[in-house]
Amino acid sequence: PGRLSMTVSEVIAKSSNVGAARIGLMQDPKNLWGTLNKVGFGMRTNVGFPGEVGGVLRNYKNWGIVGQATVSYGYGGINLTLLQLAQSYTVFANDGELKPITLYKRNEPVMGTKVFKRETVKTMVEMMEGVIEDGTGGNAKVKGYRVAGKTGTAEKITNGKYEKNKNIGSFVGLIPATNPKIIMAIMIDEPTLGSHFGGAVAAPVFSNVMTDVMKILNIPRDDKLPNTAPQLERVEPKETI
Repeated sequence: PGRLSMTVSEVIAKSSNVGAARIGLMQDPKNLWGTLNKVGFGMRTNVGFPGEVGGVLRNYKNWGIVGQATVSYGYGGINLTLLQLAQSYTVFANDGELKPITLYKRNEPVMGTKVFKRETVKTMVEMMEGVIEDGTGGNAKVKGYRVAGKTGTAEKITNGKYEKNKNIGSFVGLIPATNPKIIMAIMIDEPTLGSHFGGAVAAPVFSNVMTDVMKILNIPRDDKLPNTAPQLERVEPKETI
């Protein structure tokens, strides 16, 4: 009584920090850290861009309960660059393989590192479609195409402290969701016009740019293909973490 219940899909679609924390606390901290590390968090992408930093992924031994909860929704002991975030999405476009990234065009196949099973990735992509169809990413829609992605909103850190009045709004998406060809990551630093949420300030950029990109690259539409996302178990977030 008095508790709210959400499916995992709803936690992702609605950007529920409480739900994400509850899911994160269900994991073994070492395994959770290992997964984040495998997708490239806490290390440079080695793309060759001058001044690139590796971000932060604090060792799981130093998390504690609160640290594990906050890392699960992107705060606390984790700090990413937009390039790291974009690279992490290559697992969703390549059947679970993390691909190296480059500033140069490559025509030859690139070897990746297997992180997730193909079935796991398929489920995640379909849940991320829910972000656009029923959640915080509605402004990222592209007519004729299924889009999968995730919005993000974070307070900036100054001198080791979060600032409530300085925010970053972001969106990372892949398109077409049924056979991804393009990954685009957008970050709006300290948005000042209206909302500061990623779904309001970054998602529309994805929509506008990808509408033209799909035409220029002549990528086939996929909006008529069926969605076969499985029904997932519900999680019941506690009122406090």
